[in-house]
Parts: sequence; C-alpha cells; structure tokens
Amino acid sequence: MSAEDKLAELGLTLPQTYSPVATYVPAKRVGDLLFLSGQGPRLPDGSHHVGKVGTEVSVEQAYEHAKLVGLGLLAAIKAAVGDLDRVEIVKLLGMVNATPDFSDHPKVINGCSDLLVAVLGERGRHARSAVGMGSLPNGMTVEIEAIVRILP
Repeated sequence: MSAEDKLAELGLTLPQTYSPVATYVPAKRVGDLLFLSGQGPRLPDGSHHVGKVGTEVSVEQAYEHAKLVGLGLLAAIKAAVGDLDRVEIVKLLGMVNATPDFSDHPKVINGCSDLLVAVLGERGRHARSAVGMGSLPNGMTVEIEAIVRILP
C-alpha cells in the first residue's frame, strides 16, 4: 500500500506547506539526503499550538501536536521529493517546550514517530533524540526536524 493510500486509510490529509519566516529553506537536499528544517504544530489558520508541556499542556495534547508536526514533515518531504514512497526517515530531533522538571519528552515526540511508522512502515523507523527546551519560537509546544534518505 502506498503512503498516500495509508494516509487516506488513516483518515489523514497532508497540510499545506508554509514559506519560511526567516532566512532558511524548508528542505535542503545533499546527495541522497534531505534535511528538513524544524516545524511546529500548526492550527488550520497557520498559527501554532503554544504553551509549556508539564503545566499548560498535557503529555497527551503534546503527543497530538507532535503528530501534527509529523504530517507537516511529510508534506515538506512530498513538496521536495514528489513521492512519499521514495523516502525513508533517518533521524528526528524532537524538541519539547517543557517545564524544568518535565521528563516525558520521548512520550511527546512519539506522536511524530508513531505517525511516520504508521504511514511509511519500516521506512518510517528512525533514530531519534527527544529533548526539553526552556522555550521554542512563538511559544510553540514542540518543534521537530528530520533527516530523510531519498531512495533510488
């Protein structure tokens, strides 16, 4: 089953991609690797989910936010490569806007990881870091960047 078919089966659609708001590009290809800039969880109006995980935002809510970021990363991959069936996820860096005593960062970033595996199967399995941050741009709850390999 294609990645597009799997998305449809899961009742998911890829969001629109957004233009950068600073001096960077959404994706940069180097050989067979695609480096994706960090993304946050967007609301339908283009703004981000915001708040501190551990006080204002629950682990479960932040998991869903990370899932939204996963959809955004897939949209960026499709825009850069054209075909989700020609890629495998190599590495994620997941950053959580968390309180100093919060320690469930992996549970939050699992939202993105679980989505990528659900859509891409074994090609979605990846190495990963999940870390806490004192703040993130615009106060967003999570930010995730990715390294993707483009298959021949």
